[in-house]
Amino acid sequence: MASVALLSNPRSTGNRALLPRVREYCAAHPDIFHYEVEDVDQIGEAIRTIAMVSPRIVAINGGDGTVQAALTELYSGGHFGGSPPPVAVLPNGKTNLIALDLGAEGDPIKALQRVVELVHDGRLEDHVVERQLIALDRDEGRPVLGMFLGGAYLADVMLYCRHRIYPLGLPNGVSHVLAAILGLFAMILGIGGGRLPPKPEPMTVSLVRQGEFQGKFSLLIVTTLEKLLLSIRTGDGPGPNGHMKLLATESSVGALFRMLGATWRGTLGQKPLDGVHFQQGDEIRIEGERSNVILDGEIFEATGGKPIILTSTQPVPFLRLAA
Repeated sequence: MASVALLSNPRSTGNRALLPRVREYCAAHPDIFHYEVEDVDQIGEAIRTIAMVSPRIVAINGGDGTVQAALTELYSGGHFGGSPPPVAVLPNGKTNLIALDLGAEGDPIKALQRVVELVHDGRLEDHVVERQLIALDRDEGRPVLGMFLGGAYLADVMLYCRHRIYPLGLPNGVSHVLAAILGLFAMILGIGGGRLPPKPEPMTVSLVRQGEFQGKFSLLIVTTLEKLLLSIRTGDGPGPNGHMKLLATESSVGALFRMLGATWRGTLGQKPLDGVHFQQGDEIRIEGERSNVILDGEIFEATGGKPIILTSTQPVPFLRLAA
């Protein structure tokens, strides 16, 4: 039985320089079972193997896409008899939204050391927190599970950053800021395409009990995390209408700055704002002729007549590394 099972994706951006240190640390700690995959398609076999050593913690060393694939296999594959151990997410990749929400930031090796300390010191239970996952239903196969979905113009800018800015070799933070500035510039001028992100497309967002709203949106976020982009906090628990938190900002500069102002004041979601929708639910439908969404790094598209359907799962355990 291993105390910690560590799943690493060497192709993750952060692991290109980090992995030798990870291997060295694991070699010095024989109670860590280290499994490396070369492709996300190998994660199913990795989780099946990890289940055989019965770890107390499963730690994931990769970007948000690796985490999304591992969560889907952990909680849909049945490898742990329906009761997987808590998951720890090391800070890695380009965005690290899930890791940041769980208090893991900075050096991934120090985060791994923290995981090992909590297991050995008998303080594991004090740091286990529960989160619901987002289940994205597809036409075929089992749902994909994750914790953060970005859509509308946000997804377009994220894809623009991935395909046009990252290849420039700039630091991640600089790349994100540059993509955001260019996206805002294009939105203010009402232009798009070419060397700029594309123009927003119309879409319809429906919540089971709260109705629907339509339009073009600069920002669409669905999450079960406590913290969104730009340090936007979503609260510590579910609302009366469900566990998934939805933030949609209409595609106008005024609505965007009203949302940012409420975020800065810490009042987002406390009172209605013109052009800003902040709601919670357990089932959300996204429809549009061409509406990209990104769930923890994986791209999905809602085409005409085939909506994207999101539902929340039962609570699952994670390891919070912050004190």
